[in-house]
Amino acid sequence: MLHFTELDSQLNGLVTVPHWYVGLSGGVDSTVLLHLLHHWRAANSCAPTLSAIHINHGMQPAAPEWEHYCVGLCHRLEIPLICRAVAVPSGSSVEAAAREARYCAFEELLPPDAVLFMGHHLDDQVETFFLRLLRGAGVEGLAAMPRERKLGEARLLRPLLDCGRSEIEHYATHHGLECVQDPSNFDTAMDRNFLREEVLPLLATRWPAYRRSVTRASEHMATAALTLAQNLGVPETVYSELGDPGLLLAQLVDESEDSAAALLRAWLRAAGYQAPDRAALDEFLRQLRVTDVDSNPRLVCGSFGLQRYHDAVYRLPDLLAPPAASSFALAPGASVEVPGAGVISLVRTDGDGLRLMPKEQLTVGWRQGGERCCLPGRTGSRSLKGLMQAWKVPPWWRGRVPLVYLGDELVAVGDLTRCESSRWQEVAQDNESLWSVRWKRGANTSSD
Repeated sequence: MLHFTELDSQLNGLVTVPHWYVGLSGGVDSTVLLHLLHHWRAANSCAPTLSAIHINHGMQPAAPEWEHYCVGLCHRLEIPLICRAVAVPSGSSVEAAAREARYCAFEELLPPDAVLFMGHHLDDQVETFFLRLLRGAGVEGLAAMPRERKLGEARLLRPLLDCGRSEIEHYATHHGLECVQDPSNFDTAMDRNFLREEVLPLLATRWPAYRRSVTRASEHMATAALTLAQNLGVPETVYSELGDPGLLLAQLVDESEDSAAALLRAWLRAAGYQAPDRAALDEFLRQLRVTDVDSNPRLVCGSFGLQRYHDAVYRLPDLLAPPAASSFALAPGASVEVPGAGVISLVRTDGDGLRLMPKEQLTVGWRQGGERCCLPGRTGSRSLKGLMQAWKVPPWWRGRVPLVYLGDELVAVGDLTRCESSRWQEVAQDNESLWSVRWKRGANTSSD
């Protein structure tokens, strides 16, 4: 029977990781994985701290009960639990949308260098292979689920990929683990459930060992995909004026469609992102080839997006609307985080900063239209719209650039420029402080 010591080879090299997490749905797979890791840690004092993360999709009436089960299980095992509710957008594939929402939440919650363990097993791997095969996946897609991959700044590991569903269920029964059951798992209107309930049992009557055979085929595909990626290499990353990572457009339109798709997938994989479906990717690449330079084709990929701007295609962390927050006060020494914009701070500087009167504060707002700025050393003001176009600020940032006011006077446009004002001073006078605006954009960008 499955025993926690069977994880030794995978876990011994992870004891120096700062923190372990388990994706806990409450189903039998994740419950058994949590139980195994709990006992492995009890037998190995060098193991890191272990926590669980439960993602509540809110898609089933019983969702609150599943969360309650996870709370109780973690309480009994004395394992900290993080619960996060997510909104699953409507679309043609509820399964895919839920998966994207779930992994996006994981990326937000996991600290750098942490490890997230997931309970995927051998049968999940086989089902994934057939699903991708039937959707016309290429070599990389037929490699199915990797045992390990990047997940944002953390890592995702699947230690049960060699275990069948029956082994996991037997372990749960032996240890008296009562797990929740998602009724949608039996809805054969969903592709994965149809494979699991209708197609694969039929295959097993003729080829009882098909799971191992399919796994070997998937491993061959993974080797082929790795060889192809090594031969292609990872394209060099370029950056927009505000730090968005991207690829030069020429690398995608001067190559064949197959080569361009392979380059883009390799680039995304190197950054820890999963490439979109081939059909969507092919259509995006087609638009890049046939549309004129003034158009900006966009591909929404769930937790990130791809969009052309000028001579490159950039990866965006999301496609958020401009910040919904109204203007807010920014006091000396304060930092304010605004979703969709980043962190705006007012820091003390030894020279070349803003002079503020006692108890005076700045106000931060967003473009409404018609704003103007007089650049230092210039005569006359210019519209922010024209300036941002001249600076090549990508369209998705133009409503997110913080505008810093002193009273009614615009004194700074994020960290892009300052506007002419008598309050800017090169040197502080005695007993006087000068202040500088700092803008740290999202994790997807470089502010250097």
